[in-house]
Amino acid sequence: MKRPPPRRRAARALIAALALSVLAPSFLTLSVVSPAIAQQRDTVTGDRGGDMAVDLVVVRPLGIVATVIGTAGFVLALPFTVPSGSTGDTAREWVVAPFEYTFNRPLGDFDRCGADRHPCGQR
Repeated sequence: MKRPPPRRRAARALIAALALSVLAPSFLTLSVVSPAIAQQRDTVTGDRGGDMAVDLVVVRPLGIVATVIGTAGFVLALPFTVPSGSTGDTAREWVVAPFEYTFNRPLGDFDRCGADRHPCGQR
């Protein structure tokens, strides 16, 4: 059997590595989520540790991105919100709420924020 040229082998290896890097997190997530049969109260994945892992690896980074995008949007919207008097509402929804959800919430708890554990986004 004839071996493919080195370039083609390198391309196949690269494709395999990319596929593995995309699929591996899916398999890891499924292994964390699969014990959801005996789902505990107040958990998303069925396991408190799984909730914490998903929160740390997926939700918190997305919260940071949402906070940055909301802050940028807030700054861009200032010329429109200042004259209308809606600057406070816009800041609360686009900056404060994502910031609070990302940085002022117990790890793995997707519903309650702050020291007093009020519902997230309702303050």
